[in-house]
Formats: sequence, structure tokens, C-alpha cells
Amino acid sequence: MCGICGYVRKREITLQKLRQMNDTMYHRGPDDSGAEIYQTPDGYQLGLAQRRLAIMDLSALGHQPMHSVSDRVVLVYNGEIYNFREIREELADYPFRSDCDTEVIIAAYLKWGISCVNRFNGMFAIALYDREEGALYLIRDRVGKKPLYYWYEQGELVFASELKPIMACPDFQAAIDRGVLSRYLFQQYINAPESIYENVFKLAPGAILRFQGGQIKIWSYWSVSGAYGKALKCPVESYEEAKEQLKTLLKRAVSLRMIADVPLGTFLSGGYDSSLVTALAQEHSSEPVKTFSIGFHEEKYNEAAYARAVAQYLGTSHTEMMIGEADMLRLVESIPKYYDEPFADPSQIPTMLVCKLAREQVTVALSGDGGDEFYCGYNIYEKVAQAQKLDCLGGFVHGFCRLPGFRQLDLEARLPFKARVIAGNRNPDTKTQFSAGNYPGMARAMVGELPAGKRALPVHYPVERACPARDWQIRRMLLDMDTYLPGDILCKMDRASMKYSLEARCPVLDPDVMDFSYRIPHRYKYAAGDKKHILKEIAYDYIPRELLERPKKGFGVPLDKWLRGPLKEQLLCYADYDFVKRQNIFDASYVHELVNRYVQTGDRGPSTGENYSGLTWAYFVFQQWYESFHGSHNVWDMIK
Repeated sequence: MCGICGYVRKREITLQKLRQMNDTMYHRGPDDSGAEIYQTPDGYQLGLAQRRLAIMDLSALGHQPMHSVSDRVVLVYNGEIYNFREIREELADYPFRSDCDTEVIIAAYLKWGISCVNRFNGMFAIALYDREEGALYLIRDRVGKKPLYYWYEQGELVFASELKPIMACPDFQAAIDRGVLSRYLFQQYINAPESIYENVFKLAPGAILRFQGGQIKIWSYWSVSGAYGKALKCPVESYEEAKEQLKTLLKRAVSLRMIADVPLGTFLSGGYDSSLVTALAQEHSSEPVKTFSIGFHEEKYNEAAYARAVAQYLGTSHTEMMIGEADMLRLVESIPKYYDEPFADPSQIPTMLVCKLAREQVTVALSGDGGDEFYCGYNIYEKVAQAQKLDCLGGFVHGFCRLPGFRQLDLEARLPFKARVIAGNRNPDTKTQFSAGNYPGMARAMVGELPAGKRALPVHYPVERACPARDWQIRRMLLDMDTYLPGDILCKMDRASMKYSLEARCPVLDPDVMDFSYRIPHRYKYAAGDKKHILKEIAYDYIPRELLERPKKGFGVPLDKWLRGPLKEQLLCYADYDFVKRQNIFDASYVHELVNRYVQTGDRGPSTGENYSGLTWAYFVFQQWYESFHGSHNVWDMIK
């Protein structure tokens, strides 16, 4: 686990500057660092750098950039290849000098070429330069566990695990891409391939980028839609067979992720996913597994007692920390420093706190991320199923309200909120993404008109018409795997864990587990209204049902209370008409009016279509980010 950065340019960057770029990511790898510059045959300068968090082969033999024995290949890489020892057995003719997975990547590439990535079971962001081809390859893992940004302009490329090294690069013009802002305000994150800056992109999960002779080519070696389509041809019809195979694959996934030369533990919330991962980890351990959870002083959010009961039953070495609003508020100002671009999922705050707690004892922690998206766990999936049943009726109501003589009465606007949402859900490209009230319009209005030639991204993802799944639940799950999971959930965990130099591993997102999940019929995941049914049944094989069966609470952050309380004055300053006008990013009149109205009236509740705390929080986080990186501070202030 580390941070990587580098470039291929004709304009010179000194070694000292490359090291400075690399050191903006010190938190990602405090154990070691390396930076080297090479001249390419076609007149480019190649720079490669890495910050190392040592997990496997803690010796100096794991230092990067790492060269092949022949010097044909040089590589920097962030992540873990969990099956590297299995792959190494097929590479007996390579003269290995270390016992780390980095060298296995090099040897695999030399034997199988870039297709070697299909053999890797892990999480990774790889930068590999082949002197013989004169090509630099950037490779990202299948589901997007590890981040990889790149700036491509005028035939030159700069890349990094975070935006900070790119921002610190000479000649970088930090022009904000206003076209992504309305989607960011609505979704609360920026999904690949976009970033907050013009000409800076995220390499998509499961993608490979090749830079050669000033040109880039990008293609996918794995995709959610491709894996799902392939699995449809060979479903597992027997429930018992599906359950046993899934359990076997999960056990192997956990076992692989327990390979480390440093202390290891698990996050334990007491929910199904983290409890199952912990139970499997304990099964593979000869001593009590270290488990970590946080609790909230506010009882409606507190799940600490459930996690404690599961830990006691499994016999883990459990550590628990109770937190309050003050603990979370103290972290608000640090969000921009570690998230690099606006990111407004408020659960990032308690996630950072549990990562901090774990890092006091371990360097690696297993998490249950991915269970909800792959096994139908979110509450939205129930609403999606209901919406599909009511869709024909909604279409009738929508059409009736637009008949001649009725249109001017605006009948649809007078419907109850939920009926209004169903009736207005007519776009076949966004059927499962129905939204509360006029949120989409508000997000667009906050940004206002864009300059000529600039196009705003739609706030929803207009891709559903091409989805092969007729069942809306499946369609929404596949969409979430492509967008919300990598763009929000995995980004949140990566930045929160790396803030404390902690490696987070996700067994549920093992490639074999993911591919097999697509073969499991949906009726085994959502059985008579029971979400995550098959995963729950596996968990019950290890933990009594009564310890797990309860409503899900999740990490709670009282946004409305904060924004109308301790953060109120700061929010109002960010919405000051003159400030917004000078900033020239948002529509000053609309933002000023919206924020002041919100502060005065607060949330109207989740069933009214007027709960604006999420939209207001996203705006607040953007302004915090802007102030950190483009206000009185700069990137060097951020790393002190």
C-alpha cells in the first residue's frame, strides 16, 4: 500500500521537484520513498516516484521504483496482489531478488504482456514503463479500490494516486471544471472519469491506459456489465450450491487478505457484512483477531453494543471507542486535505475515526465493503422494487395530467410527494434514479449558466436504457457497482484509511467472489423482501441470528443540526452574495437565497422533498475545499 506519482513530458521536471510532488502523499507511505528520472528514446523525460507503506517483505528489497533484472521494465505501484505467491510458482524461470508482490508484477508482465493483469487478484494502481515498447501503462484494479488520477494535455501525461502531486506539478493550471459541479452537488462525489479540474481525469476501474509517442489509448479489461453478461450464461440454480460455493469463495478471499508481515485486524460494526468477514478471519487465525468499532453517545446512531456482542461471541480482541459530535466536528476542517477534491459523504467522518482507532494497533484492517451493492442491501432497493410495480400507474397519471384542459391546472405538482415522484419518473435512461422533489433542478440552478462551449453533466447517470436487466433492483445494483461503490464508498475508505497510513482490504470485492455473485439468481439475494438473504444465511452459520437481526443504523452525522448550529456562520459566509459573485463559480443570487432560506427554515423531513441538508452540505464541503487549495492556503500548507 502506497502512493505513486510520475510523468512523461518533454518539459523538464527536476528530481527535487518530483520528490516534492511525491511527498505531498507522505501519509500514504511513511516507511520509504523513491524517485527516479529517465530519458526515453523518443525525447521524453520519464519520472516515477512512490511513497511506501510496507506490508509485504519489509526489507529494502521492496523499494520502488523497481526494475526488472534486464532493466527492460521499471514500475511503481500502489496496492496488494493477494495471489502473488500462486502466480510466482508459474514464473520459476525469473530470477527473483525479493519476496514481494511488486516483483511478481514485473515478472508476470515480461512473460504474459499486459494481459497479465487478468491473473491479478487484488487492489492496485500500477504504472509500468516498458523500455522496449517505449510505452507507459497505467492500470487500475477491477472495482476501483485504489485511486489513479492523470492529467493529459498537449501530448504530456502526469499521474498520481491523489490530486496533490498533480497540483504541485510545474505548469499545472488548476481550472475548475464547472461542468461537473451540479452532478457533484446532487451525488455528493465526483465519479470517474471526471475530476474537479479540467483536463484531469480518474482512470476508470478495470481500465488500462497506454501512453506512447505523446498519444494515449484507454481500454477496459474488466467491467461490471461484461462480468454480469458473462455470468448470465451460467447461473447457479441450486440455492444450496450457490450458498456453499459463495461461502468457500469468501473463506478463500478472507484467507488471502490475511497474508501480511504486519499486524492485522477487522472493522466490526455488528452488521452482517463486517460480522461475517470477522467470523471468517477468526476461523483462519490461531489467536484472537483484533476488532475495532466506534459507538455514538447519541443512542439512535449507536451500534456499539451489537458489535461488542458479536466480538464476545467470536472471541476476538475487541477495542471500542465512543464518540460524540465534538469528535466528529474536529475532523471537518481536515476533509479537504485528505480527499483532494470535493467529497461530501458525511460518513467519511466516523470512518476516519474508526480508522484512527484501528491504526493504533494494526497496519491492515479487513472491511465488509461491497456487501450492500452486490447482495441487495440498501433501503433504496426496496423503493426501486415498489417503483417498478407502480410505474404503469405513474405513467397513466403523468399522461392524464398533461391532457388538453388539464395541463394548465398543474395537477401533477399537487400530488402527494411520493406519487409525484412516481408520476414524474418517465426517463428510460434514469428509471431507478428517481429523486426527491426538485433536487436536480436546484443543483443545476446553484451552478447557473456555463460559459459558451461548456456542457454540464446531467445530475443522474443516463445509462439505464442499455442495461440488460429488466428487474429494476438488479439494474440499480449494477449502476451502483459502476458509480456509487467506486466513486463514493471505496474512495471514502481509501482516503480515510490512508489518512492514518492504514491499509483497508475488502474480501467481498475479491474478483472471484464478485464474478460468482453475478451467477447467483437475484431471488436468492432478495427473498420475499429479505435483503442480502444468501449473505445473511452464511453469516448465521457462524453467528446466532439474534445477534445480527435488527434494523440497520449506519454511521450517522447530524448535518442539519451542524449547519444550523456550530457551522452556521461559516456557511453563511460561504453564501455571502459578494463572495460568491467574486468567486465566479456558482450563481450568487440563487445560492445566497437558498442557503439563507435553509438556515432559517431547516429540513422539512425526508418525505417532503424539501430536505436540503445534503445539497447544502455538498456546497459547504466544496467551499471548504476551495478555501484550502485555492484560498489563502496552498498545497504545501496542506502537508505541514
